[in-house]
Formats: sequence, structure tokens, C-alpha cells
Amino acid sequence: MMAQFRKWLILSHRYLGIGLGLLFVVWFASGIGMIYARGMPSLTDELRLERLPPLDLESVQMMPLAAAERAGLGESLGSVTLLMVMDRPAYRLGGRGTTTVFADTGELMPEVGPVAAREVASRFMDLPSDRVRYEKLLTESDQWTISQRAQLPFHKLSIDDEQGTQLYVSPESGEVVLLTTRASRALAWVSAIPHWLYFTPLRVKQNLWTQTVLWTAGLGCVLAIMGITLGIVQFKFSRPFQWSRIRSYIPYAGWMRWHYISGLVFGVLALTWVFSGWLSMEPFGWASGDRLGTGELRRALVGGPLDASGFPQIDSEAWDALLPGQSIKEITYTRILGEPYFTVRSTVAEPGGTTRAERVLVAAETLEVRREPFEVAALMDRVRETYPDVPIVEAGLLEEYDSYYYSRDRQAYSRDEQAPLPILRLKFDDPDQTWLYIDPGSGQLSMSAHRLDRVERWIYHGFHSLDFGFWYYNRPIWDIGVIVLSLGGLATSTIGLYVGIRRLWRARPRRTTPLP
Repeated sequence: MMAQFRKWLILSHRYLGIGLGLLFVVWFASGIGMIYARGMPSLTDELRLERLPPLDLESVQMMPLAAAERAGLGESLGSVTLLMVMDRPAYRLGGRGTTTVFADTGELMPEVGPVAAREVASRFMDLPSDRVRYEKLLTESDQWTISQRAQLPFHKLSIDDEQGTQLYVSPESGEVVLLTTRASRALAWVSAIPHWLYFTPLRVKQNLWTQTVLWTAGLGCVLAIMGITLGIVQFKFSRPFQWSRIRSYIPYAGWMRWHYISGLVFGVLALTWVFSGWLSMEPFGWASGDRLGTGELRRALVGGPLDASGFPQIDSEAWDALLPGQSIKEITYTRILGEPYFTVRSTVAEPGGTTRAERVLVAAETLEVRREPFEVAALMDRVRETYPDVPIVEAGLLEEYDSYYYSRDRQAYSRDEQAPLPILRLKFDDPDQTWLYIDPGSGQLSMSAHRLDRVERWIYHGFHSLDFGFWYYNRPIWDIGVIVLSLGGLATSTIGLYVGIRRLWRARPRRTTPLP
């Protein structure tokens, strides 16, 4: 019986390895690239803010409510942001859709055509328009707009520069929504695209892509388990154990011996990586859901719909004196705990020619910068009003990140975009043991995590990204560790694939020439 089991296990591992071996090789090799790639190429919020022209506040001639009336929205403002669009101040009004109204004349922004898209790209890159080449109107996703296909169409333009830059401009918003360079595209092809199976014909078919990843990763788990089991049952151990006889314990020679040894060393790693990758797809929706209903709390912290009448007319002189030395790029009209505030995003010039992003709150009634965080007691009152029947078992203000609330992307976050501190952490005694994190600086809910979210954090970010606090932020130590482990997994997969294909080739039926 044991001999039959071994034979079945060997054959199953061999042929499944031949089928999935190349995928394992690609996963481990591209995983090294993922250390330095931030996923697919994108336009970072920091770069977008830096390239936005400063707001021309002197040209703002109308209030948001008048702009909403011009757009036919009545008093249903949704969200309001003042920014520069096509070198003119404009209100970006959001509700069920997005409408742009120029704040100087009240004119609705027309759909941006190819000529205007070239002008937008020229200003964004600060280059003459003759160095901008219009490619086409993209109505279906290409390789770089897969994750933004719901926002299509886009104008695609190429820039005559050393980086081989390509831009995508939205006809609806008149803004650059995506930037890629020759280097970022090349890096994606050796990292995110093969690692996530982000090939356009597959990825645009959401269900097919999901099922493909789930089944390949699931079978990969089976392959790894078979390999680990074989590594154990094939080990010819004899008592007493002697290091001098270690070679005799391994029943293989040549490349198969190396596959066996590397599999013993890195097999568990391969299993944890592929298993955590499988779980990241949330099979059966095991970690999904907003069980405590955080949408209600978000509305409670805001304190009601946006009331444009509570905001004064923009006075350019007052604003210049309010934030000296800052280049104001965006002003968002918000409510926090029922009071009107301007959320101002700006850039500040740093020594060396660099810029730093800033985000400040300005009280609309007094036009004063709010330096102090919102009272914890006021935030707690809103929480208790929202969840009157859910006990709070612990509440505290964290001055440092914990294991669940932190900035995971160590490279992409500017100081303006890092997860804010201090943070108010609340633990609830509900069936899902929900934790909420509220930012006293902005009065907004930053994150929620129920019990399964916290389990997923360790299974996925822990096992897949080796996201453990004692070394995740210690570079290049983390880089070296991940690269060495990836190379070990890559060696195991490559040797196994070679041995399997060679065995299959040798077992092929041979043609014989009949004797005359």
C-alpha cells in the first residue's frame, strides 16, 4: 500500500510540476521585480499635485452653489473641489457623476478633444506642443489602463522625451490620469504583469482572470504539498543519525538530488507564498464585508450633507496671507463634525529644487488654519451615537503604528500621504471583533479591520510580502532576505521543471525502422 501511495505521489507531483513549473518559475522571478515595482505604472498623487498649476484665486468669480445651478445639480453638490483645469480655475462637482464648471465664467467644461488633450499634456510635461504626439482615443483597455477601464475613454499621447513618456488624458475631466515611462513599462513586464497574470486579454475578463488565478494558485498549493510530502517519505533515515552518512539518506543523484535538497529547504516557503497569494483573491469571499456598517460612521463624522452657503467667497488676498510660501493647488469644501472646512492641498519649495506636499484644514467661518486635532471626546460621541448597542472594550490614542494600521508602501508615500498619526483606535465587542481607526487630525475614519481582516493581514502581508515589523522597514536587509529566498524558490522550480521535462522526453515513444 505504501509503495502504491509513493508511486502515485511521484507521478502526480511530476506531471503537475511539468504543467505548473513554468508558472512557479515566473512567480519567483517576477517576485524579485515586485520588490522595486509599485505594481502597475501609475500617476502618483504626489506627482499629480506637483504638476498641477497654482490656483488662480483672483479669477474665481462665482460660488460653488452657483456653479452647481449652472450644471443643473441644484443644491445636490455631493463633493466640491476647486482646482485649475486647462489653465482656468474650475469647480469639480461630484455626486452620481462628475461635472466641471469653470469658476471664472460659470461655463461648463466641454468634452476634451484631441487638440485640447495635446495642450493638457504639453502643460503637464512643461514641453512645447510639437513634442507631444496624439496617438488615439482609447475606448478599450490597453495593457496600462486595465485597472481604470471603468473610466474609459482616454486620449493616449506620446511625449518626445528621453524617458519615452506616455500620457492618458480623460475627455471628461480634462486631466492626466495615467503616466507611464519606458522604464516603468519594462519593469512592469518583469514584475507585476507576470506576477499577477495581468495580461490584457485575460485581465479584462474579470471572472475568467479570477478563476484562472484561483485554480492555478490552488493547484500550486497541491503541488507544493506533494513535494513536501515526498521530501519526507523519500528521506532514507536510519538510526543512529550520522552526518557522515547524510548523502546516503538522499535517494537521488544529479539534478534530481539538487531538486530534492532545494525542495526540502525552500518547499515550505513556496507553499506559504502560493497559499497566501491564493488567499489574497478571497476565495468564497472569506474576508469580505463591512459588517459593522462603517458607512454610517463616515456620515456621522461628516455631520450631514455639504451646505455651500456655509462657505465664504474666495478672497485671493486673504488666502495669500493665510498660507505664505505655499503654492495652493486644490481646495476641497468639506464638513467635519457638522462644521464647514476647506481642505487645502499645496506644495512647498524645498532646498535643492524639490517640493513637499502639504495638507491643512482651514475653518470656513473664521478662515484660520486648524493646527490642533479634533477633540477625542467629540469623535467618541459620534461613534457612540452611531453604534449605541455595540460595547467599546478598548479606546486609545496611538502615537505609533500597530501591526494593522501603518503605511505598507514604504516608497510611494510622501509625508503628506503617509498613514497619519496619532490615531484613535477603538475595539468593539461585536461578533466580528471590529477595530476602527479614526484620524483626529482630519476627523475622518481611516481604516476598519474585523477579525478576518487581521487574520488576512498575517496570512497575506506576513507570508507573501514577509511583512514583519522587525525587518520589513530595515532596508536593504529586507531586500536581501527576500531576494535570497526568492532565488531559492526559483532554483527549486527551475530544476524541477528541467528534470520533469527531461524525464518526459526520455519516456517518449521512439520510432523504429523495420528491417528489410
